[in-house]
Amino acid sequence: MPSSKKKVFVGLSGGVDSSVAALLLRDEGYSVTGIHIKGYNIDGCGEVDADDARRAAGRLGIPFYVWDMEEEYKKAVVDYMVEGYRSGITPNPDVICNKEIKFGLFLKKAISLGADLIATGHYVRRDKGGISLSIAEDGTKDQSYFLWTLGPDAIKKSLFPLGGLLKSEVRRIASRAGLPTAGKKDSQGVCFLGKVDMAVFLERFISRNPGPIATVEGRVIGEHKGLSFYTIGQRHLGIGKYNLGLHGSEPTLPRYVVGKDIEKNMLLVAEGDNHPALFTRNISLKDVSLCSGKKSLSLEVLARVRYRQPLAKADISAYGGKGNIVFDEALKFVAPGQSVVFYSMEGEMLGGGVII
Repeated sequence: MPSSKKKVFVGLSGGVDSSVAALLLRDEGYSVTGIHIKGYNIDGCGEVDADDARRAAGRLGIPFYVWDMEEEYKKAVVDYMVEGYRSGITPNPDVICNKEIKFGLFLKKAISLGADLIATGHYVRRDKGGISLSIAEDGTKDQSYFLWTLGPDAIKKSLFPLGGLLKSEVRRIASRAGLPTAGKKDSQGVCFLGKVDMAVFLERFISRNPGPIATVEGRVIGEHKGLSFYTIGQRHLGIGKYNLGLHGSEPTLPRYVVGKDIEKNMLLVAEGDNHPALFTRNISLKDVSLCSGKKSLSLEVLARVRYRQPLAKADISAYGGKGNIVFDEALKFVAPGQSVVFYSMEGEMLGGGVII
């Protein structure tokens, strides 16, 4: 079907990226409708974003609607995140938001209302056949890491107009078009928190449960406020930078969280930037999803365990939702609950899984 006859519902977040995505699709001849998803938000920035999305749609001359998904967002994303931290892992709410909200409820509702496709401002490339995703042209903005749960059905129904552009180009396009979002800063951190600190937010739901902080060698060096409030790789522990030695205060080596002993309610840390406990090569996975829709995969891949981390060579073996990945070289700060995302040697995203 020619693009001029296809209806596309674009998720307008209120930022520059989704605004330019809508602009590009409009100029390609698609029939574009802007949709702002009202999610869960605690600092009021959600109202500002909705207004910015409305003004961008007005500038583009496209229909605009707000879909209230606050209740669904709270249940699918916020509750998931809180329960993850409560259980001692480091969940990834952005992955779940994409799976359950943007490419779940939003996609389903858009199609039911007559859309042929949906589109977002994600930096990721969809191949011409529309069946797979690859790393974006702008490697510093590539967001494929958060999209590994998308299967072939969702990919076929989704457009990503920014995949072949640099962020600087997107800004220039927005400025030339007079979009009100052209100079808006990129959002940082978890979107629904705004400027609210994660630990402060979690204390609304999770009570403090103090316990010992100990080195992996067994030396107790302080007290934590509750295992739920710490993540693997965290350095700032609030216990001071000095040890009291025989000759007064002695500076310590940097300390990093490397584990949690749930039974003993003990937070484990390693001292020094190159402590062996900081590194992991062999990682077990659950909830493995393959973008092809297949059930199994076994081959050499490129993979990452954190957003924007450089890709590293590894061997993946996955079957029936479970998997194991072994990196050629050990990686720092591998956190249970976060995602491992793996790619072909050419940059095609093959899938991902949750670290256990």
